[in-house]
Amino acid sequence: MYIQRSAYWPAAGHFPREISRAFGRLFDEAGNDQSDVVTSEWAPRVDIREEDKRFVIEADIPGVDPKSIEINMDKGVLSIRGERKTEQKVEDGKYTRVERAHGVFHRRFGLPDSANADGIRATGKHGVLEIEIPKRPETTPRKIDIEVE
Repeated sequence: MYIQRSAYWPAAGHFPREISRAFGRLFDEAGNDQSDVVTSEWAPRVDIREEDKRFVIEADIPGVDPKSIEINMDKGVLSIRGERKTEQKVEDGKYTRVERAHGVFHRRFGLPDSANADGIRATGKHGVLEIEIPKRPETTPRKIDIEVE
């Protein structure tokens, strides 16, 4: 006797994960991420960390030429824009699964007042874009004496 098990709906096992992904994109983990711009076709995942003397943004951009990425700083907002081009292959057959995102992306991040926009540097290596944003030296409050006349 031969028994073959199969799901009636093969995607059923992936459904909870897809719902979670959709709500994750909508609300993000913190519930307030609005860094990906509406016109984006996809948004690279980023890690943002604060160190003693700098902020660092690392974005996963495999398949994107770092030279084609545009990074701008305007009025305290850092913008990253680029495109992962679709490879056109002629093949006999059809896709059974498409997971890799292609197209234009655009992310924006508001920087704190302590960020020094003049010293921003970016490097790209092994599919990761790293943006270093130095901090300004901390200012100490200055006491102002009142002159009495």
